[in-house]
Amino acid sequence: MPKPRELRRRIKSVQSTRKITKTMELVATSKLKRAQDRVVAARPYAASLAEVMADLYSPDLAERFPLLRQPVAGMAGRRVALLLITANRGLCGAFNANLIREARARIEQLEPDAAVDLHLVGKKGVSYFKFTKRPVASQRIDIGDKPTAAHAAELVGPLMQQFETGVLDAVEVVFAQFKSAVSTPATTLRILPITPPRADGRSGARTVSYILKPSAEAILARLLPLYVQNQVYRALVETVAGFYGAQRTAMKNATDNAGDIIELLQRTYNRARQAQITQEIAEIVGGAEALRG
Repeated sequence: MPKPRELRRRIKSVQSTRKITKTMELVATSKLKRAQDRVVAARPYAASLAEVMADLYSPDLAERFPLLRQPVAGMAGRRVALLLITANRGLCGAFNANLIREARARIEQLEPDAAVDLHLVGKKGVSYFKFTKRPVASQRIDIGDKPTAAHAAELVGPLMQQFETGVLDAVEVVFAQFKSAVSTPATTLRILPITPPRADGRSGARTVSYILKPSAEAILARLLPLYVQNQVYRALVETVAGFYGAQRTAMKNATDNAGDIIELLQRTYNRARQAQITQEIAEIVGGAEALRG
């Protein structure tokens, strides 16, 4: 059995660790609220963009826009850009590992028939693929936990240009879809080519009469890039919110586990202290009997 002094030292060490994990849990909870607000704020804009595009879309207009160019089934020599978004930090359980696993699985699905250009956002993804020595087309670690629409435009702007010129045949994003603070599954979303709105059911049964100026074609020319940028922006903010949700859960579990360890160590310490006191009493009684005899 460990000595009481050693047990006291271990108890103090675990108590210090519990203070740190509890503090990190509180910080993650605070930042999660702000990140969740950004996610909620981004959704109405995306929904409005989709509705307007659904009302403006028609097959004859779609033929004029490269961003709506659908891939040809069975086409050889395809090139796909895969944008992986991870966090810059850890201490969040399997959050980053799940995103990297999703990206690896998607690469394995694509590579038999297509070349994959890997674009990375976040230190964890950059570190992993640097370790595996896989070529990377681009990487960003400066976006942090407050992404903006400008960041999204910087990320997807070059990819849209490559898609329009035919260099790329598709662009996909791997990110953490924020469903709730405890549910952030790793998800792959194809953002280019843009799925025709009426084909994916966004138009519903709405019948809207617009006065279009200057024309539906000119409006779509402005809306399509905005729609793609908004998809990337939502992926960024949802990943940030998912990270803080995962970190809060991980730190809460660590705090609870530290409490259990302290309780176990305290019981062990009490038993060791009791055994030590019993031994000291026995030694005192034995010594007194020896002097008396």
